[in-house]
Amino acid sequence: MKCKKLVDVGRRQFLRGGAMAGVGAAATMMTGAQAQAATPGAQMDYPSTKLANIADLAVNEPVDIEFPDPDSPGILIKMGQTVEGGVGPDGDIVAYSVLCPHRGWYMNYNGEDRTLNCPGHFSRFDTEAGGQQVWGHATQNVPQFTLRVDDGGDIYAEGASDLIFGRPSNVL
Repeated sequence: MKCKKLVDVGRRQFLRGGAMAGVGAAATMMTGAQAQAATPGAQMDYPSTKLANIADLAVNEPVDIEFPDPDSPGILIKMGQTVEGGVGPDGDIVAYSVLCPHRGWYMNYNGEDRTLNCPGHFSRFDTEAGGQQVWGHATQNVPQFTLRVDDGGDIYAEGASDLIFGRPSNVL
């Protein structure tokens, strides 16, 4: 059923409503855990999860991973040169969610230009620049997983740079 009545909202009424929404948002953000979860680009922590060993990786050959759980597919890549957020002896190992932040489509890795590409609306993300969006409909970068390498070469994921698509929070 469609509403055939238009609401006449004057400029002052519109601005007053916007100001009240802003005050409500600010109050919500002032609470401890909510403030961190609501801050764009804030590091989101998960339990440490072993993904692979450095010896398992070949340059520019992605390895399928699941982080922080089986419902969150991703890839682990050895880029072959130092990159933003890279770990390991060469600072070249990175991991990303492969769920497009725009609509959650499964993205594919293109080894030629080293991007993650969404088949849905054709957004592209640079894996050498922290998952930065380089083209398309998405309005945010693809989440990059925070990695740690231990003395034995085991690679662990311990957090995500942004909210993983389809999740109301990054808390398990």
